[in-house]
Amino acid sequence: MRYLTFTRLPGSLALATALCAALAHSAVAQLPVPQQEPVSQSAPLPVLSNPRENADTAAQSYVLGAGDTVEIAVFDYEEFTGAKVILPDGNISLSLIGTVPVAGLTVEQLTQSLTNRLQPFLVNPVVTVVLTTLRPVTVNVAGEVQHPGPIQLSSSESSVKLTLSSALVAAGGVTQDADIRQVILRRANGNTEPVVINLWNAIASESAPADPIVQDGDSIYVSRLLAEDTTNRRLLARSSFSPKTVRVRVVGEVTSPGEVQVPPDSSLSSAVAIAGGPTDDARLSRVAFIRMNEAGRIDRQTLDLQNLTDNYQVQEGDVIIVPKKSSSSVLDFAGRLFSPLGGLLNLLNGVGNLLNQ
Repeated sequence: MRYLTFTRLPGSLALATALCAALAHSAVAQLPVPQQEPVSQSAPLPVLSNPRENADTAAQSYVLGAGDTVEIAVFDYEEFTGAKVILPDGNISLSLIGTVPVAGLTVEQLTQSLTNRLQPFLVNPVVTVVLTTLRPVTVNVAGEVQHPGPIQLSSSESSVKLTLSSALVAAGGVTQDADIRQVILRRANGNTEPVVINLWNAIASESAPADPIVQDGDSIYVSRLLAEDTTNRRLLARSSFSPKTVRVRVVGEVTSPGEVQVPPDSSLSSAVAIAGGPTDDARLSRVAFIRMNEAGRIDRQTLDLQNLTDNYQVQEGDVIIVPKKSSSSVLDFAGRLFSPLGGLLNLLNGVGNLLNQ
């Protein structure tokens, strides 16, 4: 060993309820839906364009904190090599130099700090620091995601990184109307300008975009597609940015009526098939399709699914009603839709029939 002089240094279905009201009343009341305003932009935000360059920059800018694990190596000095977990006080401890403040530094800054602290004791120390496990972080995800709001991300494996895309998945995935070409990342420290990440290239081109590591307190906003936008929504629904399934309620003349989980790129016919398919009494020429629109109103359409093919794409909370071949009253239909109330509704229906005789 080539030691020099030793000195110790200090140191996270409303629609079914609304449907009840729609069945009992001819007019559907408008339901207020909170509208989320996009991030205000007085000037165009910078766009991450060079995947390699920006991915490296994102990793280098990660700020270390309590709970992170770093692997430290000093060339030719094995006694300094090993994994160190940053303690709650933000420090780590090494031989010779004792306590080292780490919280608030980047990996590059920590490397330089250790090099400077070891120079009085070692000849030309070559220090390498690698971030292996990230501490749990809380980020806010807003806009066109299934479950907007604060979410906590954690990584128990060194190969798993807390990235922007993993935050979107943790928020339930993006919606059908998400414009993933305009995903805005705002850092919590306020020292850098918000940037726009174009994730569409990850599913539609050869150039994968940067997938920045998120930090505690960061904010992510997923913009909404314009009405006239012709983006391939089915391709988006098949991507890893979307949820694996969405909940759709299929009722009436199907083998297994109720709520079913269907892939987000499914058609209405596919949802009927997943619900066990139509029964022999199904009137497929008059299938009702009900969805809550952007304004909070319930839209209802009557579709012909006799060929079990259609071009509609399901969304979370859709309701599909397959009626019987023989027409029935609204009360009879409601009884099949809401089975717990079936006995009462059947009684009322019988009374109504008697009154009409």
